[in-house]
Amino acid sequence: MKVNIEKHQNEKEILVSITGEIDAYTAPKLREELLPLTEGKNKVITVNLKDVSYMDSTGLGVFVGLFKQLNKNDGELKLVELSGTLKRLFKITGLSNIMNITEDGGR
Repeated sequence: MKVNIEKHQNEKEILVSITGEIDAYTAPKLREELLPLTEGKNKVITVNLKDVSYMDSTGLGVFVGLFKQLNKNDGELKLVELSGTLKRLFKITGLSNIMNITEDGGR
């Protein structure tokens, strides 16, 4: 399976939509595409995960890395429109307690 990443920027934030599966094979591509977006101060990145059908621990690692990098630069990571399965994954790992996860599309 592959992952598709679409990025759009407006005056307030960078909007990212991800489609597909995030696993050991696709996580490096995701990291390569998203990590450069964290450079600079006060960045806000909203990631829509509505069309992500599967994520494993390597995918979680990508989001932890983004979260840490943005925090270091006074930025913010928002995860939106997670499926029930992804919500459980973030909850079980405790990440839902520290990350900004919302139901709506963040727009």
